[in-house]
Amino acid sequence: TFPSQDILAEAASATLAKALGDSPSRTLVVTGGHTPGPTYDRLSQAPLPWRDLTVTLTDERFVDPSSDKSNARLVRERLLVGPAAAARFVPLRAGGATPADDAASAEPRLKALLPSAAVLLGMGEDGHIASLFPGTPELASGLDLKATTLVLPITDPGESPFVDRISLSAHALTETGLIVVLITGAEKRGVIERIFAEPDYSPPAATILRQTMAPVRILWAA
Repeated sequence: TFPSQDILAEAASATLAKALGDSPSRTLVVTGGHTPGPTYDRLSQAPLPWRDLTVTLTDERFVDPSSDKSNARLVRERLLVGPAAAARFVPLRAGGATPADDAASAEPRLKALLPSAAVLLGMGEDGHIASLFPGTPELASGLDLKATTLVLPITDPGESPFVDRISLSAHALTETGLIVVLITGAEKRGVIERIFAEPDYSPPAATILRQTMAPVRILWAA
């Protein structure tokens, strides 16, 4: 836990930079949303071998890459700037007609990048991670840690904007040297505490937090 969101961002940046520096993998998997922006601002300036690194996404909305709802746009504008502009970026969208088309085309690209050095995840107040939302038709397959699918289309997402999405599966997210879960606010902390305290409470994030294949660090500030 950290006393401010600024210090949280510093800690998250340092944690990811260390994971990239220590790992033989050259892949970083990052998330969208509001919380990670300050972390990306700091990480973009880290003295890392950016020309050798590849950045990809945990999930993406099925929107134009220029949309302000696009996770790829966030990453390009906040992370892939300054020294980090030298990194290779592999988006999940590839101009397919449907989310299923884009998920299928992303599958071999992602397979070539795994295992990753680190995965940065956020979490919703409903306990969703990436675009694995409670109640979506694809949730069970997306959370199956033994499934071989790495990327899947998501329909009927439970959070605004209510557009179809593309998401990495839990299997793909756990093929990494480190999972960093970055959260703020009392409500999300309460979700985390319930996951560890109540075995029958199983929002999507519980799959990631309870698994033993990849280490998890949870970073929080109010």
